[in-house]
Amino acid sequence: MAYRETEKMRKRKAEARERIIQCTYECVADSGFRSAQITRIAASAGVATGTIYRHFESKEHLFAEIFRIATQREVDKVAEALCTAGNAVIRLETALRQFADRALRGPVMAWSLIAEPVDPKVEEERLKFRRAYARLFEQAIREGIGEGSLPDQDARQSSTCLVGAIAESLVGPLSPAQAGTAEQAQTNDHDPLVDSIICFCMQGLTGTRR
Repeated sequence: MAYRETEKMRKRKAEARERIIQCTYECVADSGFRSAQITRIAASAGVATGTIYRHFESKEHLFAEIFRIATQREVDKVAEALCTAGNAVIRLETALRQFADRALRGPVMAWSLIAEPVDPKVEEERLKFRRAYARLFEQAIREGIGEGSLPDQDARQSSTCLVGAIAESLVGPLSPAQAGTAEQAQTNDHDPLVDSIICFCMQGLTGTRR
């Protein structure tokens, strides 16, 4: 008689997988991908290391899943900001400001998503999500051109430049050598840095000083 998995077993497996994902996410948020060791994750999730590999083909696959989950949250926040009231210039500035501010207030996870050296599979996800950000910005730029709040330009190229500019401008401040602890990040005044980044980005889009 062939083995048939019961509903109870399926539920237990799903719960174990969710614990693994949550604990891995917390490990990465605390100290980055390189410090998220499988033994540490397994201990935190209350499972054997072999259980992790029954749910994920490799550590790379697990980390890629965490990267997707974490970055999708940030993409959703940008999309949400781009749907607020105001013309395209206002909405783009709001989205960029939120992106930079959230990154600086959660520097460990932001560094992991933006610049930490990672395995090739995770790097593939990083490129995919950069394109996701660019698509959102491209749509907003096209809307701005259509309504007259932005000058005529190559919206696709401008959106790519925007993603590159804001990501690269955050690499230094987010690097472990400069960012400090998560607690310090919560209390630091990031407004001058964010203002400078946004000023540069918006000046490039609008062609005018702000």
